[in-house]
This record gives sequence, C-alpha cells and structure tokens, in this order.
Amino acid sequence: ICFNSCFLIYLFFFYSSSSCSSSLPPSCNLQKKFILNEMHKPGDVVLGGLFELHLTSVLDEGTFTSEPQQPHCSDFNILGFRHAMTMAFAVEEINKNANLLPNVTLGYSLYDNCGGLLIGLSAAISLASGREEQFVLQQNCSGIPPVIGIVGETQSTFSIAISNVLGLYKMPIVSYYATCSCLSDQQRFPTFFRTIPSDAFQVRAMIKILKYFGWTWVGLLISGDDYGLHVAQSFQSDLLHSGGGCLAYLEVLPWEGDQNELRRIVELMKTSTARVVMVFAHEIHMIQLMKEVVRQNLTGLQWIASEAWSAASVLQTPVLMPYLRGTLGIAIRRGEIPGLMDFLLQIHPEETDNKQTNMVRQYWEYVFQCKFKPTEKAESSETKCTGQEQINNVETEFLDLSNLRPEYNIYKAVYALAYALHNMLQCEPGRGPFSRNSCANQKSLELWQMVHYLTAVNFTTSFGDQVSFDENGDAIPIYDIMNWQWLPDGRTEVVNVGDVKGSESKGEELLLHEDKIFWNFESKKPPRSVCSESCPAGTRMARKKGQPVCCYDCVPCPEGKISNQSNSLECKSCPSDFWSSPQRDHCVLKKTEFLSYNEPLGICLTTSSLLGTFICVVILGVFIHHRQTPMVRANNSELSFLLLVSLKFCFLCSLLFIGQPRLWTCQLRHAAFGISFVLCVSCILVKTVVVVAVFKASKPGGGASLKWFGAMQQRGTVFLLTSIQAAICTVWLVSSSPAPHKNTQYHKDKIVYECVVGSTVGFAVLLGYIGLLALLSFLLAFLARNLPDNFNEAKLITFSMLIFCAVWVAFVPAYINSPGKYADAVEVFAILASSFGLLMALFGPKCYIILLRPERNTKKVIMGRKTNKT
Repeated sequence: ICFNSCFLIYLFFFYSSSSCSSSLPPSCNLQKKFILNEMHKPGDVVLGGLFELHLTSVLDEGTFTSEPQQPHCSDFNILGFRHAMTMAFAVEEINKNANLLPNVTLGYSLYDNCGGLLIGLSAAISLASGREEQFVLQQNCSGIPPVIGIVGETQSTFSIAISNVLGLYKMPIVSYYATCSCLSDQQRFPTFFRTIPSDAFQVRAMIKILKYFGWTWVGLLISGDDYGLHVAQSFQSDLLHSGGGCLAYLEVLPWEGDQNELRRIVELMKTSTARVVMVFAHEIHMIQLMKEVVRQNLTGLQWIASEAWSAASVLQTPVLMPYLRGTLGIAIRRGEIPGLMDFLLQIHPEETDNKQTNMVRQYWEYVFQCKFKPTEKAESSETKCTGQEQINNVETEFLDLSNLRPEYNIYKAVYALAYALHNMLQCEPGRGPFSRNSCANQKSLELWQMVHYLTAVNFTTSFGDQVSFDENGDAIPIYDIMNWQWLPDGRTEVVNVGDVKGSESKGEELLLHEDKIFWNFESKKPPRSVCSESCPAGTRMARKKGQPVCCYDCVPCPEGKISNQSNSLECKSCPSDFWSSPQRDHCVLKKTEFLSYNEPLGICLTTSSLLGTFICVVILGVFIHHRQTPMVRANNSELSFLLLVSLKFCFLCSLLFIGQPRLWTCQLRHAAFGISFVLCVSCILVKTVVVVAVFKASKPGGGASLKWFGAMQQRGTVFLLTSIQAAICTVWLVSSSPAPHKNTQYHKDKIVYECVVGSTVGFAVLLGYIGLLALLSFLLAFLARNLPDNFNEAKLITFSMLIFCAVWVAFVPAYINSPGKYADAVEVFAILASSFGLLMALFGPKCYIILLRPERNTKKVIMGRKTNKT
C-alpha cells in the first residue's frame, strides 16, 4: 500500500502535538482530535484495540497549507465488528475473574481503521495520546498511560507502520492477524507480539504439505504487499534449503485487477505443467483471479490457500466451487469461547450515545437496514431504528460462531496483556526484575515494563492451548489444515483434515487425515505435480541445463557404480570386491577367477599331472623289478631311481598351481617347482658326465677318470646342485615372498586370484639356474651323442634336453602375455610338457626293451658287441 510520507509525518505531529499552559499546574491540550469510529469502556487500566469495521475509506490527504479532511468509511464489515466485540467480551470476562487482576478493572478503547493505513495510524496515535482534551502534568511525569497495550492490527503493512511509530515509545502491540515474517525482527520491532503464527512458519507448514504429497513442481501467486513479498522471499529460501521442490512460476497478483495482467497469469498457469498452485494473497485478489480462471475455464488444478483466504465464504459460490473444491488451506487455529454468544446477543445501542461514530449504532443500522437519523429527503425510504429490534429474528453471519479463528487469536491477545499486567502487579517489593530488584507501581506504570512481562507470559486457555512468546515475539505456532468440499445438495463445507504444529525440538509436526480429504479429480486421488518423474534406483539425476533443479534427466549409472534409492544425485562406487548388478541398483560380489579343479582346463591339467605321476610310479616299479638287468644297472641305476622320483615331484608340484591361491601355496609352488626340476636336471647332468667318463675310461690310460665319478661323487654333485637351488628359494622367500593377490585390472567385474612372485629377480634367478643346468646337460649330451655304445644314453639325454629347453624357452613369452589364471595354466603346461618330455625320452626306450624286447636286455647287446652269423 502506498501512502504519502510527507502527509504521514504532518499528520502525526499535527494531531499529537500539544500546547502547554504556563500557569501552574502545567497542562497539555490536544490541538485536534480524530473523528473515528470508536467504542470505549472506562477502567483503572485501559487496553487499546484496532479493528477493520469498514472495508474501504475515502480520505482527502490535504496539503501542507490546509488541514486534511475527516475520512469517510463505507462497506461495513460485520466480521470486523465481531472481532471488536470479542475483545470487549474478553475484557468483561477478565473483570469477572476474581483470580486474574483482582481489585483492578480493565477498560478498553476500540477504533476502526476503515481498511486504510492512514486511518489505522491515526487511530493508533489516538490510543497512545488518550481521549482527554486536557491533562495535568505531574512534576515527575508519572501516571498511568492512556492505554498499556494495543490489540491489532489486521494487516502486516499496518502493523509495520504502527510498530515503527509507537515502538519508539515502547508501546506493546499484540497482533492477531499480521503474519509477515519481517515483524519477527526484534531489532526493528522490539514491542511487537502476535498470537498468530508468522508467515515463516506458514511457509514451512506449506512445504511440509508439499513434501507429504510429493509435490515438487508448484506455482506461487502472491499479493504485491509486505505480506506477499516476504512470503515469496521466505518460500524460495526455505524450499531450496529443505530440498522440497521448485517453483514453476512466481507471479504477483495486481491490486487494481488489471485484466491484461490477470489474463497473462492465467494463461501461464494453463500452459505450465505444475498441477499445484499456492496463493498467498487476500480475498480481493482471489476474487479478481477466479473471474479470469472461470472465463478461461482453467480446471485440473490443486489450489493451496494461505490463511488469508482459506476460509473465505465469498469464494464458496456455485460459480467458483467447480474450480475451487478440493482446495487445501492453512487456517488459523479454531477455538471455543464459552459465553461469547450470550454476550453478542446482549449488544444493544445505548440511548445516551447517539454519535454517528459509535460502532454499535453502525452495526445495528447494518443488520436491520435502518437509520437512527434518517435523511430528511422526502423520497427517502429509510427505516428509522428504534433500538428495540430483535437480533434473534435476523439471519446474520455475526452470530455464526462455528468457526472462531481470528476471534480466538484476539481472545488470546487480550488475555496475554491481562496476564502480563497481573504478573507485573503481583511483583513482591525487593524481588522485582528491574533495577535494584524494584517492581512496577500501579500508579505509575511504564510501557516498557509491560513489554518485559509480555515476553515472560505463559498461560493455557480454556480450550487447552498454551500461549507464550518466544524471543521474536511469536506465539507457539499451530495451524489447522482445511479442505473445501462441495456437498451433493450444493452446500459448501470447509472440513478440518489435520493440523501442523511448531516444536523447538522436532520442527514442524504434520498430522493429516487423508481419508477425509476430497480431491477434485476423476481419480479421487492427489494429483502428480513434478517437473520430472522420479529417477528409479540404478540411475542418477542429471539437471537439465538452464532449468530448476527439479527438472532433470535420469542417467543410468555406469558400470561399477550403483544408486540404491530413487532420485539419487550421484552414483556410488561399489567396494573393491563388489560390482554393480545389471540393474545398477545394488552391488554384488565380483566373480572370482582362478585355475580351478572344477573347470575343464583345471580338470585336464590335474588329470595330466596325476597321469604323469602314475607313469613315474609304474616305471619306478618296473625298474625296481628289473633292477638286476643290464638295462637298469647300466649308467648308475641309483640315479635313474632318483630321476624318476624327481620327475614324480615335478608332476605333483603342478597341482600347487591349481585351486585358489593361498599364502602357503604361493610360497610352496615355485619353491617345489624350482627344487624338483633342479633335482631332475642335476641327475641328468650327472648321468651325462658319467657317460662321458665311462667312455674315456674304456680307452687305454683313461681309467683314472672314473675315480672322480664314483657313486659318492655322483650323489654329492646332485646334492650340491640341488642345495644351491634350495638356497636361492630360501633367500627369495625370506626377502620378498610370493603372496596371493586380488587382481582387478584384467576384468572390472571379476577378481582374478593370482600369486605375485614378490621378487622378479628371485624368480628369474630360479629359472635361470634351471636353464643353466639344462644347457650344460644338453651340451655335454650333444658332444657324447656319437659314442660307440649300441644303446647310447647320451642321445636320449640330448633329445630330452632339447625338448626341455624348447618348452621353457617358449614358456617365457607365453607366461608374460597370459593374464590371470591362464598364466598359471601356461606354467603348469610347461611343467607337464617338460616332465613328460623327459620321462618319455629317457625312460621310454628303456621300458620298451625291458618289457617288449627282453632279448635285447643283455650286456652284449647294450655294449654293442654283435655275434657273427655263419
């Protein structure tokens, strides 16, 4: 609401200034009195009240060179009069209560603001200045203020203006209807209190309802005053902070009912995908808006009403209800006021008070459509009021007490001031809250003292509601939640379907009875109002560029990441041993991969290993059974037995490479492999050396060479060469032991169990030592391949070493390039291939002769001496 600031300043100083006489005792005279609609009751202490008894007013602001004219008020508001009478009733009830303010009579001064800011401010100044045209000044300026507190105002803008002025004089103001959250600022409004929740709580309550029904995409319409603008600011910040949703649009409803602007707003509502519309505005805004809604036939919306119009009967008409039925609204807490009906029925105009500004006379004229002083025009058909009319014979909203909401707040406001005054007067001298533990004096009350006691007031109404004020002057917040229902008989019923309460410990507590709610949709269920549908588990929300956070795309989580709940902002990585499910909504254990006994490859290699071991045992048995034959005894049978045993170990050690790697298998597999093969190759090397030595000993003068290769020397050589390998393995295991490792680099969705060698140098030395012995054996056997024996074992050794070296030379690149279990399979294959090669090359021909050609198993044949045929 705009007003002329200069005129306001002029008005305040002109009407509140006083001229003080120079004679004793000094006195002050009011320069001018406001002519206002009023109602008064004298008392020891007086409370002030400001109410809206008329909806419109015409005021000539005047100029600085002329006095402003008195206002003319119109459109009598019978509910506003009921509000004023509720305060009068509360004062009367307190005066009858022997336990509250004993020996003190409360009075009241009630004024009408006529729906105008300037008139409201004028009335507030009149309350603060008093009604006396002249009053005597005491030397210490002591005395009781004209009023010790004011109940009012109705609108936030009015309350802000009045608090800014009267707050300078510490005047306590308890509002029953001003909700602007800005009034909670105690730095600006230190004397302002209210019994209605602030818009900040109303906004949080609205957000609570939106979150309850999952409405994240809503439209917001506001009025262009302090009420609407502060609501918009609070709503946007709280909505963002709570993550409760987004605004599809925010529009300010015009005060003047601009049709072009209303048409644009309704067209925006029609094209928007938001199905829920919240309106923080006054009844007049909704009336203008709904006319355009009806003209454009805009249906399918869920309306959310603020407390300003949630119970407005003017909107509950047959024309508007097809659009507004199902509306959910926040309403002021309804209360019961016993005895109010009897009090209202007793209201009659006093014959002695015939002023036109008398509130009761105006009420009487409005209800009975008569005039106490009819106009003198001949053609006037006005009925003269007698004051004896019966209110029971008239149907009037004034007596409908089924929905006492603002009245209940007024009732609590009056009692708050009364309890504050009561507590102040009950103070014990020497134990007071003021300087030097002093108390207030009834004969010289100070307004700031009332403010102090108001902050500490705490009582419970007869309806069971607790009343107290927090550090911001706000009462304990509670709202009823209302639902507009259109009954089959055409009547409208506003049903209470829940409430929302404020709590310091739990925040806002919402209670809803969904079964009582009527939904104005074919489905009879709450509508869906979202910019984007919820993203299911397994996806994340990706905000659409340039749009609010509620508008997003659902992007599937990548491999290895999941979201296990809807509307996830990001996908979480699975732990190292887990992988995402195909739906990306939970983590599953990764598949494990190792050379297993249960898979075909593992079965084949195991079978081959056991087969090789079995063959070694069979050949060992054959050799033991034929140990006295020349074929076995030739070239040191003991080395042959030891060679067979070492080959058996070579076959068996391959089993350590199959199965899930453990620490002991990783450590043992390479050690067993290295020692077994060195033992095998050492035996072959010694056998090769013995073959060469025997051949040299057969020549003249060569017998001395055999003494260096006796049985003891052969065993010692094998033991020494094997011990070197054992020492290499020991150093390797102690310094950097092989260990099991979970490899996730080969496959993201698999864990490859493998044994890391620990020290690559150690592994290389182990293989290199085996290769060195094999190379020596191969060279010696190759040099002795042409010895004259019929059965020259050097040829067999040469061939076996050729196979052995070829296998292990091919093993190195194959092992390096084989991932995971296939590296183990390559190593096992190399072990088996080289072991079978040695077994078949060295013992195959011997077994053939022993078992299938026993006639050739003689010393003569073996030494190559043939019998001549005649």
